[in-house]
Amino acid sequence: MIRVGIDIGGAFTDIVVYDTDSEEIQWIKNETTSEDPSIGVLNGIDWLNINLEATNEIIHGQTLAINTIIERKGAKIGLITTKGFRDILEIQRANRRDMYNFKYNKPVPFVPRYLRLEINERIDPKGDILVELNENEINEIYDRLKNENVEAIAVSLINSYVNPIHELKIKELIEKNKPDVIVTLSHEITREWREYERTNTTVLNAYIMPKMQKYLSKIEDELKKRNFKGNYFAMLSNGGVATFEFAKKFPVYTLESGPVAGVIGAIKIGEILGEKNLITMDGGSTTTKASLVKDLEPTIITDYYIGRDKYSSGYPVKVPTIDIVEIGNGGTSIAWIDETGNLRVGPRAAGAYPGPISYGKGGKEITVTDAYIACGFLNQNELLGGKIKINKDVALQAISAIANYYDVSIEEASYGIIKIANDNAVNVVRLVSIQRGYDPRDFTLIAYGGSGPMFAPFVADELEIKKIIIPAVPAGVFSAWGMLLADIRHDMVLSYPIRIDKENSIDIINEKFSSIERKIISTLVSEGFKEEDILITRYAEMRYYGQEHTVKVNIMPGVIGEKEIREIERRFHEAHELAYAFKLDSPIELVNFHVSGIVKTKSIPIKKKIVNNYEFSNSLISKRKVYFEGDYNEWNVYNKEKLLPNQYIYGPAIIEDPTSTAIILESQKSVLDEFGNLIIERD
Repeated sequence: MIRVGIDIGGAFTDIVVYDTDSEEIQWIKNETTSEDPSIGVLNGIDWLNINLEATNEIIHGQTLAINTIIERKGAKIGLITTKGFRDILEIQRANRRDMYNFKYNKPVPFVPRYLRLEINERIDPKGDILVELNENEINEIYDRLKNENVEAIAVSLINSYVNPIHELKIKELIEKNKPDVIVTLSHEITREWREYERTNTTVLNAYIMPKMQKYLSKIEDELKKRNFKGNYFAMLSNGGVATFEFAKKFPVYTLESGPVAGVIGAIKIGEILGEKNLITMDGGSTTTKASLVKDLEPTIITDYYIGRDKYSSGYPVKVPTIDIVEIGNGGTSIAWIDETGNLRVGPRAAGAYPGPISYGKGGKEITVTDAYIACGFLNQNELLGGKIKINKDVALQAISAIANYYDVSIEEASYGIIKIANDNAVNVVRLVSIQRGYDPRDFTLIAYGGSGPMFAPFVADELEIKKIIIPAVPAGVFSAWGMLLADIRHDMVLSYPIRIDKENSIDIINEKFSSIERKIISTLVSEGFKEEDILITRYAEMRYYGQEHTVKVNIMPGVIGEKEIREIERRFHEAHELAYAFKLDSPIELVNFHVSGIVKTKSIPIKKKIVNNYEFSNSLISKRKVYFEGDYNEWNVYNKEKLLPNQYIYGPAIIEDPTSTAIILESQKSVLDEFGNLIIERD
């Protein structure tokens, strides 16, 4: 049986193939074809000559969905909402994240006001109908939107999360007309409260759905032509996978599908090496992502934002997502001088096309990769196993413009770019650790992606992280490999605030968890999975009565009684004290019920490295002059694939593999473990 993982990134499309019989892994790193990402995918599949007839499943992650939002290249959509709430996308939270920030810009809604239409209906917070739906009004609204040639309609009614009867009726009436438009209902996306966040999530789903349906259908058609008869799965932001049909209907669930796959892969590495507390860092071509994993459990949140920075509150997405912080900082990030004369790196990037100047493909703007080449950290002749030829001279010539501006040498300017990129990477790790109350020195850093192993030693040195792991799987295709480890997973969150000390609260808590579990089991069974294979896990988002923010608590399975309620209280106090450094003797409120349904997939074994009679000296490729901290020195350059297990390399040194380059600083040492993972520690 053959399994294939596909990860489309900003500059490269990665494909990893695993044969369960031979336990062999193949991979390819292809340039992303941004105009039509399917071309890069199909080119990679053809180049690997995969036997698709013998392939059981394809797991696909992509950046198409999130890029469609960021670039605002989605469908023309309309919004139907309750009377009085037409401007919810405009009003948003009616606040500013930083009241003293005069550069703050309120995010522009994805639906213009003339396409946001109101309907006279109302359901109260308990789910009771206050104003009945008018069917004639629905038909009039649909006709108006149809005349405006909208491609999709988002329906988000107030309090539909607790009673969706009116949303369902609207969809039924619209579909009677056999329309060409797609309809997205808010309660099908999320059953959480917060009308602005829920409405915006529904709008974004409708906005990207036509494009995603077209793309996934094209991939299906092209693979069928190549005799693929297996199962299509899409990577989801919650760290699981679901069918293509699910992803076509709810593409907003796939926004962080690539980065979360790397977190799943890192957890597998942590399990094997006995490392329970991890910080994962994915250094890509355009972004750097970080996530914190405690006790080998990823943190799943539903408060996720697209485009959030110090100038914008971003766009909320209320779906379960592994907690990842992302910044525009990668190998193709562009170095530039701002209006105050400061040197900056990112968030803009050159991507695959035109790419860094040194690639010779028409790039005109200086990138981090050009700076690394200029200083000698990267191979001076070729990258990606010879697929990309390097022209160092054009990089030096381009960087001279920055050097002349600051009246410094080209090497100093190049190293300045590297320092800023490294500081950006340090900052993203701070955001997932120190800012959230965790000491990074208590965690192991797992670095992957094309630029992750270059950033990691500098990050570890700055934050005093004791250990770095560069996985045995080629770092540049690690996320695609991580997709092959992901389980089938569906999450559902329901808002139903209830004080756990009130009469009948235990009965209500049992009923809510039970109803969500039945819904998830029904969904998985409808997708072809056996009920006996479904693993159910429960969580609750809880707070002290009167508080705004919640903490997540694990909830035991089965029927909950008085004894279990006391244990839930204890767990909440403990979680609250960890998050906020205090606990109270106050009533406790359960706000959100969260249930996960998981079908385990067969894991991929990581085999011990086979020694092919290489002498250690054969792994030493060359000595290279590297400009570091104001001076040139000779650094040893090694081939990672030829290193022997348990042989130490002391910094400064450079270790290359076909997809990435790892840097060992003078204060560090590295060793290849028995599985082929590169372990870097303080010397």
